[in-house]
Parts: sequence; C-alpha cells; structure tokens
Amino acid sequence: MDDLEDTAEMPARPSSEERQPAGLSALVAVDVAAVSHPGKVRQNNEDHFIVTRFDRSMRTLLTNLPEGDVPKRYEETVYAFLVADGVGGAAGGEIASRTAIQALLDLVIETPDWIMRMDAPLAQEVLDRLERRFQKVREVLVERAKAEPALRGMATTLTAACSLGSDLLTAHVGDTRAYLFREGRLHQLTRDQTMAQSLADSGAITPEEAAKHPGRHVLTSALATRGAFVQVELKKSRLNDRDQLLLCSDGLTEMVAEDAIAGVLAASRPSADACRQLVDLALDAGGKDNVTVVLARYRLP
Repeated sequence: MDDLEDTAEMPARPSSEERQPAGLSALVAVDVAAVSHPGKVRQNNEDHFIVTRFDRSMRTLLTNLPEGDVPKRYEETVYAFLVADGVGGAAGGEIASRTAIQALLDLVIETPDWIMRMDAPLAQEVLDRLERRFQKVREVLVERAKAEPALRGMATTLTAACSLGSDLLTAHVGDTRAYLFREGRLHQLTRDQTMAQSLADSGAITPEEAAKHPGRHVLTSALATRGAFVQVELKKSRLNDRDQLLLCSDGLTEMVAEDAIAGVLAASRPSADACRQLVDLALDAGGKDNVTVVLARYRLP
C-alpha cells in the first residue's frame, strides 16, 4: 500500500517547477462504467451510485496582449464517484442510500469555491471538507427520519473517490470498498468498518477468519439516524498511468474472491464489459445481496 499513498512532506507553496502545469487534469482520459443489480434474493435495490465530472474552464476571447502571454484556453477536470449501500434489514435502507448521495452532491454544488488544484494544503482542505460533509449528510438523514417516523433507524454506507490529474482522494464510511488495480495487483484503499475487522485489527482473529466471521456484517460506523458521530476514513493516494479504480458494495466482495476480481480487471476490455462480468460473477455465486460496481480506467498524460 505504501507505493499508493502520497505521504511525502511538501512545501506549503510549491515553486513553479514543482507545480503541475495548469490544465493537465483535463488531459486525463477515463473509461468509466457502472452497473447495479438487486441480486437474486432481495426484492429491492438498496444500493445507489453516481459518477460525476466537475470542470473549471476559461477561454480567451479577445486580447491585445502578445501571443503566449495568457492561455487561449484553460481547463481543469475532476472525476467523482460515489457508492452507497443502504443497510440491509434497517428501515428505509433504499431511501437512506439515495438521500445520502443527493445530500452530499447538494453540499458540493453549494460550495462557492471548488478546489481544482491539489497542492498539499489544498488537498488536505478537500479531505477536511469531505469529512464535514459526511457529518452533515448524517444530519440530513436524522432530520428526514424525524419528519417521517417510518424511516427511523435507516442507515447507509458511503464511499466516495475523486481524482484530479494523478491525485486521488477517498472518503469512506461502512463496508463498501474502493480498490486500486495496478500492474496486476488489487490494493484495497478502504478498510471495512465492521466488528470482524475490529477483531482482526486487535489480533483477536486473523484476516482470513475475519472474511468469514459473522461480525463482518455488523457495522461499527455508518451514516445512521442513531449515534452522534460518524467515523470517516480519509486517504490521499497517487494514480499512475493505466491504473484502475473500483468502487463496489459488499454484494460483490461477499460473493467474489479478490483474485477473481483482479482477473477480470487484468483482462483488456472496456470498463462496461468488466462491470457486467463482475456483476455476473456475483449473481452466479448466489447473488445474496444487491451488487454495485463502478470502474474507472485511467490514461494519464
């Protein structure tokens, strides 16, 4: 994992030689696709996802400045991915996951100053904003449950990832996951917030035992209408050319082993085909839960 994380000390104000050229993020090509399926057991689909693109742009229309003094065109592009899994068995899981994504997107849209450069202090500010927004999303769920008593107890997981050029930020609550596939290896970027994972972290059980432990379905943190605080996991990573970013609900990871997931991602096929194959593998294995996959394949300049 160390080679994925961007933890080096950086100056607060990088020199022009260290700073990425303006507009470099707009040159990134992303082949992205997503599929969500209710599975073979559940009647409804409590999973929701969204893939968005944010742009900042400028075009010089008229000027008498000498050629080259100002750019004729400037663009920056951010890709954002969200997957939410309404907690199965809780009231309004489907509504919780949908409301969480809507609320988070509204908070982003309402932000007056979108940060479209990832110098070290700015990247930290984006992560801080994500944490605050996750807490506000929970408040939205609480208020809705107060207004509609039938929704009391609803909850959802939420995993968000956003990329700007080669910088990747993730924010995570629950047991939906984000993976980075690089050079044939699958790296899990998020850590399950479950009882089983807590036992594994304490050394009480092994990681292999955690994968089958009954506590793997017991969340220790979620965007819920009960409890006062959400434990948000934040991370900054670095993307390489040909990396693949996968976000998925546990309907995939419960049914399909990581080596099988890696095998699908290793094959040279469009993201849409890979998403469909991953969902089909989960369904063939029993499809005991809703399954959602979002896949982005990167080509960096």
